[in-house]
Amino acid sequence: MNLNGLTIDAARTAIQERKTTAAALVDAHYARIASEDDASDSNKIGSYLTLSKERAAAKAAQIDDMATKGRALPPLAGVPVGIKDVMCTRDVRTTAGSKILGNYIPPYDCTAVARMEAAGAVVLGKLNCDEFAMGSSNENSAWRPVRNPRDLSRVPGGSSGGSAAAVAADLAVATLGSDTGGSIRQPASFCGVVGLMPTYGRVSRYGLIAFASSLDHIGPFTKTVKDAALVLRVIAGRDPMDATSADTPVPDYVAELGKGVRGLRLGVPKEYFGEGLDDEVRAAVDAGIQKLASLGCEIKPISLPHTKYAIPVYYIIATAEASSNLARFDGVRYGYRAKDAENLSQMYRRTRDHGFGAEVKRRIMLGTYALSAGYYDAYYLKAQKVRTLLTRDFEEAFKQVDAIVTPTSPTAAFKIGEKSDDPLAMYLADIFTVTADLAGICGVSIPCGETKDKLPIGMQILGKHFDESTILRVGHAYEQAA
Repeated sequence: MNLNGLTIDAARTAIQERKTTAAALVDAHYARIASEDDASDSNKIGSYLTLSKERAAAKAAQIDDMATKGRALPPLAGVPVGIKDVMCTRDVRTTAGSKILGNYIPPYDCTAVARMEAAGAVVLGKLNCDEFAMGSSNENSAWRPVRNPRDLSRVPGGSSGGSAAAVAADLAVATLGSDTGGSIRQPASFCGVVGLMPTYGRVSRYGLIAFASSLDHIGPFTKTVKDAALVLRVIAGRDPMDATSADTPVPDYVAELGKGVRGLRLGVPKEYFGEGLDDEVRAAVDAGIQKLASLGCEIKPISLPHTKYAIPVYYIIATAEASSNLARFDGVRYGYRAKDAENLSQMYRRTRDHGFGAEVKRRIMLGTYALSAGYYDAYYLKAQKVRTLLTRDFEEAFKQVDAIVTPTSPTAAFKIGEKSDDPLAMYLADIFTVTADLAGICGVSIPCGETKDKLPIGMQILGKHFDESTILRVGHAYEQAA
């Protein structure tokens, strides 16, 4: 049995039936991490920043004891998982990909992580990401870039590049990432895995190091749509520790997969198929849409007219919220502190100058400017008004259709360094994903083909607020058919 290629169900069943053990699964994944992912070797993938071997061994032993005694196993029993390094993990280093938190060890767990472990998952370690989740390529990590397992000369996408690469390279069965402007769906597309962004408020953000609080979502990366449904079923639901988490019933997402898609109305927005879309991506997504039509879905052309404003709106709102959220990293309470300062003001300045990377500084300055006296109404307030128009576009569209199908990204994975000197070109890599974050709806990226260079292409399925069941049904039906 290949212990590194299992799905969640296969891993849990193998442990339950005593065909393997949770400890053996953990050992197999750590062995593969050592051979394929060595963080000190710049030619390896580099998806893990910190390994939690003692914690993993203790959890695996607990699961094996349950299996030996013939007790029923929880839904993620023994499943090796990785956690994006923007989620707090008790007694395990959590850096947010930044040197300003280089030695930070939280005293508590992120709610999503706690729920994964309560369901039996085994946390292997923390995954590399763009610093404070700010980036589209995972080149902004303070430690090292992550490489795409399909082609080590290319980026895995960002900011959750380590989370996507770990699943694609069989370095974990499932992982958790975060999505603020596309940071789950775009890397899933680049790496050829499933990436699910739940509705804002569906999954608690407690313990997630904030980038932009009105845009941040936690969600899973998996090998199959069913695995994504299994993880979401575990981590979704109201959390009293997060006032923005929704008190909305959580359906059985796995059971919903079996309902089929015949008769579902799928919208195809013209704004997502215009200038800038790579020909190979267009062809693959068009073929995916035709496959869904052959399964009985009704395909309807629609319009989301304010889409062209999404990037400027996003990069005003997100940077403004980042400017506010990152003010707490001042060298006083926790994290890095500059040692050569002569007074408090100088300590603040030097700590933040040395601790933050270039992209984080850029976004803090952009956000501070947008919020400053004389510019708040012209930039931040106007951006919030246009955000409402974008949300209304989706509300009107969902009166006509059950889900929306688009490309996930305008291109397949680009070369490392290709867009590093052009921030605007990098920002435009998120052009098809930021709209869903601004509207607070749910979305999933599923593999739908490859380029002639064998690079994965992703198809994005967007759904109504709290209607993850429908987009997972559509994704599962496509996956089974294709």
